[in-house]
Amino acid sequence: MPEISRDEVAHLATLSRLALSDEELDQFATQIEAIVGAVSKVQQVAAEGVEPMCHPHDITTTMREDVVEQILTPEQALDQAPAVEEQRFVVPQILGE
Repeated sequence: MPEISRDEVAHLATLSRLALSDEELDQFATQIEAIVGAVSKVQQVAAEGVEPMCHPHDITTTMREDVVEQILTPEQALDQAPAVEEQRFVVPQILGE
């Protein structure tokens, strides 16, 4: 018996405000079922004593010191701007506020 039914996919589509055809509901139910199966296989892996990692290789990344440097002065940064106001770029309003 599938874990994800066609009705559950239809419910999720309604919550997501998606209009899905009958064929799409069947297709997505099958695909979601395959995804759930793949995840359940991963959960069966014996991982006791294995330290979680962000990548498969145990490497140390060397990082440089985070030093603040001034590259451009505000005047240099704004030098070629078409419009400037209070040391800021003036751009067209887009949100209507």
